[in-house]
Amino acid sequence: MKTIGILGGMSAASTQTYYRQLCDLTRARLGGLHSPQLLIRSLDFAPVADAQAAGDWATLGRLLNTEARALEAGGAQILLLATNTMHKLADEMMRGVGIPLLHIADATAQALRSAGLMRPGLMATAFTMEQDFYTGRLRAAGLDPLIPGAGDRATLHRIIYEELCQDRVTDASRRIFEAIAARLKADGADSLILGCTEVGMLLSGSNSPLPVFDTVAIHCAAAVEAAL
Repeated sequence: MKTIGILGGMSAASTQTYYRQLCDLTRARLGGLHSPQLLIRSLDFAPVADAQAAGDWATLGRLLNTEARALEAGGAQILLLATNTMHKLADEMMRGVGIPLLHIADATAQALRSAGLMRPGLMATAFTMEQDFYTGRLRAAGLDPLIPGAGDRATLHRIIYEELCQDRVTDASRRIFEAIAARLKADGADSLILGCTEVGMLLSGSNSPLPVFDTVAIHCAAAVEAAL
């Protein structure tokens, strides 16, 4: 099995989910005591979030590139960036890096197309919903993503950063997420992308009104397939 390098910590809550799912998927494929070959670099999210809020993406691009190079030097053969939002900097991250990055939006788009679904609702951070680095990539794959209204986008962003990234899960926020998903369905969405790696803490196939495409699960499955 190839060694998977994970650049995580953005947030730590999602990186824990990556580790657990990669272990579960590898054991399901190989059986017994098998587990994946991993290198994990988990960053301190507080200064990263501050730089995001300040719009200092240039500094963050240099940071991700340094960390990707370190993972490659450490023996990683495949890279995962364990966050949707920071894929804004995928090109900057991979400058001078010789191993492949499995892009989370590409894996998600492929899963949707394989299911015959073309108009996904997107629930994510404001950066991911409002900027073209993610929705544009989905459109390039032939999809027609639908994003929530401005008020719902602000609410999603707040709950992700103030609650989920800090491992806080509440019934009140779960109901809010369910209501936003219902509004996306009413607006014509045929599926739902959990487009922030923490959204799955509140939404799943059991409480979503639409078929759910969890980007963490999709990303991990693509990584195990590539590594094997």
